[in-house]
Amino acid sequence: MTLITPTRGEDLMKPRSITLAITGASGAQYGLRLLQCLLAADCKVFLMISSAAEVVIRTETDLDLPRDLEDQQTLLSDLYGADEDQLQLLAKDDWFAAVASGSSSPSSMVICPASGGTLSAIAHGASNNLIERAADVALKERRKLIVVPRETPYSEIHLENMLKLTQMGVIVLPASPGFYMQPQTVEELVDFIVARILDQLGVQQELMPRWGED
Repeated sequence: MTLITPTRGEDLMKPRSITLAITGASGAQYGLRLLQCLLAADCKVFLMISSAAEVVIRTETDLDLPRDLEDQQTLLSDLYGADEDQLQLLAKDDWFAAVASGSSSPSSMVICPASGGTLSAIAHGASNNLIERAADVALKERRKLIVVPRETPYSEIHLENMLKLTQMGVIVLPASPGFYMQPQTVEELVDFIVARILDQLGVQQELMPRWGED
């Protein structure tokens, strides 16, 4: 059997793949805006939406999210202008998905927003659904994992779980927007957090100027 190693040029031409999970914490706007920005940056996105997140999206936004997975993918692809095969929605029990294996999962994963239950499951090694399994894979493969909790106040359990995840190398990026840019709209507050996530991923963004920039 002949092994073919891609050249550097071929590797650079390959679109970057990122796993994005939206869970049931309030703040669905953060996850949807991040999805929009990743697709606009030509990233291939493996998207998982928990059952609770579906309820939150229908409650907090004007998006009439269908219940069928294929219909959801069609709606989001059309809404955010995704190219063919650029966005792939994954079922909660699709254990054959690329994100479920260290041999083929993307190099980065973001859970935005991340519910307290999701943080707890990841911190304690649970893999009861594909989101938890994908996070477990990211941890064991030493890949970038960003969690965006949106809760207040934090309980001792929340803080212990976030500390444990931080000690594992996870980036805990709370959805706590800054105000030094003098935001005028809710959208600007959302973009503040999404910009910080994109910076952590190394994805070029012009949503917000960095400190010291005009």
